[in-house]
Amino acid sequence: MKLLFLGDVMGRAGRTAIAERLPKLRDEWKLDFVVVNGENASSGMGLTGAHAKLLLDAGADCVTLGDHAFDQKDMLQAIEAEPRLIRPLNFAKGAPGKGARLYEARGGRKVLVVQALGQVFMKRPFDDPFSAVEQVLNTYPLGGVAQAIIVDMHCEATSEKMAMGHWCDGRASLCVGTHTHVPTADAQILDKGCAYLTDAGMCGDYDSVIGMQKLEPMRRFITGMPKARFEPAAGPATLSGVYVETDDKTGRAQKVSMIRIGGRLQEARP
Repeated sequence: MKLLFLGDVMGRAGRTAIAERLPKLRDEWKLDFVVVNGENASSGMGLTGAHAKLLLDAGADCVTLGDHAFDQKDMLQAIEAEPRLIRPLNFAKGAPGKGARLYEARGGRKVLVVQALGQVFMKRPFDDPFSAVEQVLNTYPLGGVAQAIIVDMHCEATSEKMAMGHWCDGRASLCVGTHTHVPTADAQILDKGCAYLTDAGMCGDYDSVIGMQKLEPMRRFITGMPKARFEPAAGPATLSGVYVETDDKTGRAQKVSMIRIGGRLQEARP
């Protein structure tokens, strides 16, 4: 199976890049399943129902969220109406939506998508992500119920992301980190066949401070005082993420490549 995961969509620039480029990528690369992290797609904070529809119409089979899952209030209703939206498994008790779902890819094959929030350096404590992911992976064995499994580990600490990758090895096809908006260069296939990348980066304008216009973040670092709201950078966006090819019988990854397309970053393709 040919899988594509694209990192955090950042504001209008990221949405535009997805809308313009993803349909062509689906056709050119003959993609079977696409996951997009959309939690910063609306003004850099959360995701509206309308913007979720845009990402799905562009070719995403599933859109994951994150710690900003419900910053846009209409997501409380949108996530209940649209099963292709995934919020973190270990979010607040009673939160609407689900943190894992089984989807149908091309040819009737099944893909499980799971998202969890990390605990290290996050603004508020969340439930243990490892036990939450463990329960789901035990319910949907790789190569059995699911021909492929994608785990989105949304957190700050690279060590926590790496630990989740090894935790999922042999039980998931891909474990990829999101949240920090900075793409890492460690794409690899772990010992038991799980493709891994510490952070997929963002789909946004890299002439920025993690996707935000530079002036206000720089002012706050220098003076310690806010003066204006953070606003997403609006220049040409780079699509950043990871491409994986798996074996349908076992669900194990056979190939993994970092993806960088357009914008300011040096391009990388499968």
